[in-house]
Amino acid sequence: MAGARPDTPTEPSAALLTLQQGITSLRVCRWRVALLAVLVLGATVLASLSLGVQAQPASTVLRELLSLLPGLEFLATPGAAREVLLQLRLPRTLMALVCGAGLAMAGVAMQGITRNPLVSPYTLGISPAAAFGASIAILLGWNSLPGTGAYWMVGLAFFSALVCAVGVLGLAALRGVNAIVLVLAGVAFTYLFGALTATLQFFANEQQLAAIVHWTFGSLNGRSWHEVGVAGGVWLLCAPVLLLHAGALNAFSAGGDDVAASLGVAVARTRIAVTLAAVLSSAAIVSFTGVIGFVGLVAPHIARLLIGGDHRALLPFAALVGALLVLLADMAGRLLFAPVVVPVGIVVAFVGVPLFLHLLLTRRNEMAA
Repeated sequence: MAGARPDTPTEPSAALLTLQQGITSLRVCRWRVALLAVLVLGATVLASLSLGVQAQPASTVLRELLSLLPGLEFLATPGAAREVLLQLRLPRTLMALVCGAGLAMAGVAMQGITRNPLVSPYTLGISPAAAFGASIAILLGWNSLPGTGAYWMVGLAFFSALVCAVGVLGLAALRGVNAIVLVLAGVAFTYLFGALTATLQFFANEQQLAAIVHWTFGSLNGRSWHEVGVAGGVWLLCAPVLLLHAGALNAFSAGGDDVAASLGVAVARTRIAVTLAAVLSSAAIVSFTGVIGFVGLVAPHIARLLIGGDHRALLPFAALVGALLVLLADMAGRLLFAPVVVPVGIVVAFVGVPLFLHLLLTRRNEMAA
């Protein structure tokens, strides 16, 4: 007995030391993966700006970008190539980054708040609602008004998405903002706005029908600095809200409402805040780009496989993964079939469907086990 006493205090100390070493190695691994993702994303951005119908050397692109900084204006090389870079490729690339990052973060937030790995901004009805608003503008001919046509279409798409969000949250609030009701209400509104859009397509003429269908494809063509500023500004306002609730999302993911409430989380208020931030950022992005599905579903799962489920790291890393996914899809659509440009929504779907089916099969095996 006397010889056993010195051994007893060392056992928990050794276990604690092992746990601390494991946490440290996990953090180092996360930082390495995140750094690698940033480097890959930077290289992809440079490739997106360099490649196109008229390719530009990477060194020229870097010099033109540096010329935008104060005091380095002398590096600029005036000409058509610079205008193509700054007015066409750079806004398109930045919109791809905003689109991917915003939809991915919204997907992570919605999956965490509902404890449902199959939830995304699309399944909550945001994208179909935005498509309905844009379809109204096209059917009424407001998209063709000189000077203000684009604003009418984007405005109606955004307003329709907000109406959908209010409807979903309103129905959920009637039942105490329950996660199951939130998802089911989103699915119901998805079908509702899909049916409304199909009805408008039935009454549209050939030109209007083509415009509606093209909008629902999702595209980054013709994006301007103003559009990037609005969509990016809304996302930058909503992203801190999601990051501030990362700890609450961990609690929801770990054990649902009961565990979150026991840890001091205001369940209803947190769910409303997170849902509003995710919906607003998604609505602002989709209103400009059209329907781009699967990003908010696939990117969170790719990020979760690489760095784990801690939302404090998962939210920003999913933004990197989503931005990279959309940018790669846009590059593939621009370059593989040039001069034909395949809308990014179609390319993302071709990538997303196999991953989505793999996710369903994996989930089925886990349930069977």
